Amino acid sequence: MPRTAREVPPPLELLCLRALWSLGEGNVKAVRQIVAQSRPLAYTTIMTVLDRLVRKGMLARRKVGRSFAYAPQATLDAARRAAVRELLDGYFDGSAEELLQFLQRRPERPSAVTVHTADRIDTVLL
Repeated sequence: MPRTAREVPPPLELLCLRALWSLGEGNVKAVRQIVAQSRPLAYTTIMTVLDRLVRKGMLARRKVGRSFAYAPQATLDAARRAAVRELLDGYFDGSAEELLQFLQRRPERPSAVTVHTADRIDTVLL
C-alpha cells in the first residue's frame, strides 16, 4: 500500500513554513535566520527541509541568481484547517461537536492517590 503524504507537516517543516508565511517569499538564508531564533540549525538542514516541502507541493521554488526563492503554496488558514481536520478524525471521530464539548469541559484535577505498600514496586530489585 503506497504511503500518502500527510497534509499536516511535522514540526520542523511547519517551522520553515511559518518563516515563509511571515516573509512571503525567501531564500534559505532568510528562512534560517527566522528559524534560528527558536532552533539553531545548519544551512543545509534548512535547505533539505525546503526541498522536501517543494516535493510535497507545499512550496514553490524559483531560481533567483545563483540561489532559489521559496514561497508557500498554501495559506496558514489552510494548514490550520488540515490540522484541525486531522485532530477531529483521529480523536473525535470527525465530530466538531465532540471537540467543542471536550474543550468546554473543565479539566479533571488529579485526586490524591494513596499507594499502599503492597502496590509499590520494590526498587531494590530493579
